[in-house]
Amino acid sequence: MKRISIDPVTRLEGHGKIDIFLNDEGDVANVYLQIPELRGFERFCIGRPAEEMPNLTARICGVCPEAHHMAATKALDDLFHVDPPPAAKKLRELLYSIFYATDHTTHFYALGGPDFVMGPTAPVAERNILGVVQKVGMDIAGRVLKMRRDGHHLIKMMGGRAVHPNWGLPGGVSRGIQEDQRQEIERLGRDAVEFAKFSLQLFADVVLKNSDYVKLITGDIYVHRTYNMGTVDANGHVNFYDGQIRVVGPEGQEHARYAARDYQHYVAERVEPWTYLKFPYLKKIGWQGFVDGVDSGVYKATPLSRLNAAEGMATPLAQAEYLKFYDALGGKPVQHTLATHWARLIELLYAAERWVELATDPEITSKEYRVLPTQTPTEGVGCVEAPRGTLTHHYVTDERGLLTQVNLIVGTTNNNAAISLSVKKAAQQLIRKGQVVTEGLLNMVEMAFRAYDPCFGCATHSLPGQMPLEVVVRDACGVVQQRLSQFLGSGDEGRDVP
Repeated sequence: MKRISIDPVTRLEGHGKIDIFLNDEGDVANVYLQIPELRGFERFCIGRPAEEMPNLTARICGVCPEAHHMAATKALDDLFHVDPPPAAKKLRELLYSIFYATDHTTHFYALGGPDFVMGPTAPVAERNILGVVQKVGMDIAGRVLKMRRDGHHLIKMMGGRAVHPNWGLPGGVSRGIQEDQRQEIERLGRDAVEFAKFSLQLFADVVLKNSDYVKLITGDIYVHRTYNMGTVDANGHVNFYDGQIRVVGPEGQEHARYAARDYQHYVAERVEPWTYLKFPYLKKIGWQGFVDGVDSGVYKATPLSRLNAAEGMATPLAQAEYLKFYDALGGKPVQHTLATHWARLIELLYAAERWVELATDPEITSKEYRVLPTQTPTEGVGCVEAPRGTLTHHYVTDERGLLTQVNLIVGTTNNNAAISLSVKKAAQQLIRKGQVVTEGLLNMVEMAFRAYDPCFGCATHSLPGQMPLEVVVRDACGVVQQRLSQFLGSGDEGRDVP
């Protein structure tokens, strides 16, 4: 059996590789997306004071620290049994909307966009952000850089740091905003709305007007009929900061709607011996292996999934684009993985619109931005929609507030099984007997996972982890004196995480 390795995979956060195994006839027999890094945040947080978690877990990732910071802060609200005042919730959602718009900009232009702007099979030296800048021009590049600069500036203004905020507290936030700051936030938010509109138009001009790209998006190579997960507000509209988690089936029917605290009734986790990333699945359906369809517990939690799980967008411009999206792609749900890039731009517009709505809310400059907790901490769950999927933080403490249990289901982890399905199907459809396997062809396999905007920096495994290891002790002459090993047996069966 022949093996083809894509190592490392490119334009993502973290490290990973794809191993493609060909049978004797030269067709794809199996594909494995492997995440070789073990971070172990769930373990080394044990024994820490719970109030450290918003700052500690933000260090999991330098790309989306705001997501972990916010999920941890909300978990502390639940843990300490305290309800933040309205102004605090609005301030949190404002910062989170700014972060969302900034992060989606990064993925579209730097990570996912080069495949479309430069072409899926363009030379690798050109298929990157520098190639995009050269092709679209410095004016557009300047707009992208301004959007990112504005976002990080405002995150630093509100959250204390441009990368790792130190702002969230149980019961609220550590500081509010002044009127002059509010005015700047509003002004830059209106710029962000125009940037989002511009980005959607750019996508229409570069991608949707290219028949080859449209065929690629709507063809069978990148399609999987899975369940879809996303957070919705009381009206069933997409919300990144708060709401209920809704799961819809491959045909769009509602499977579940639940509060974050009840996630364990609906989601279970599984580990496999060939990766350090867990595989969540829908508990009431069960793990049926790496297959899709209504009888499989595999689900996705992506920008496309959030649109599929919702009844619409909560802001007018994004809602108009939402309707246009489904009209163009034949109605709900859309299961075309590459359409996630389009959905991400609709979310970018929603985030910018919501940014302005919150910046112009009369309560946003209120001085009532924290309620002090007074109860003994016990157990708490916090959930937000990270750009890469539904993010859950679950903490249990002793009476002193020291952590005794920690569980994190991060955005990319939700999508791990679906990504594995996607790369396998793409490889099977693109690599056939007798075909020369080019770099461009392998990039099209990578496109299957790149649409998920995966962040493998959050990866972990079973608790406390089972890394295969062999230590060989030799004397000065090189003669083996002793061998020490762990987890080198034949236990290839996956297992569920208790």
